[in-house]
Amino acid sequence: MSEQTSFVETLGVHGGTADDGTAHLQLDATDQHLNEAGTVHGGVLATLVDTAMGRAVRSRTGESDVPATSQLTLTYLRPGSPGLLEVTGRISKQGEHLTVCEAEVEQEGRTLVHAVATFAVLHR
Repeated sequence: MSEQTSFVETLGVHGGTADDGTAHLQLDATDQHLNEAGTVHGGVLATLVDTAMGRAVRSRTGESDVPATSQLTLTYLRPGSPGLLEVTGRISKQGEHLTVCEAEVEQEGRTLVHAVATFAVLHR
């Protein structure tokens, strides 16, 4: 049986850390991550913030708990280009069943995307 690669690994996400409600990850954007306009595809950026915030939530839940995105809002501030993207996700407010997070994608010290999400925590 072959080992399965996750979606974010296939995308090229690396450098992931998560601790006490904050997560960081990186992506080296290449031509494969670009849209027809030559900028980083909005879906790639949405995946990055969703993944970072999900990992931030996971850093404060039980091992069998599963954070599920129930709302995700992105504000695209400027286009991204090939090169290193740095993503930070953090918990803003945590309730018993819902958690609110924020995230940013930065490139060369400039914010490309700001995101806010609500996660439902599924207890298994």
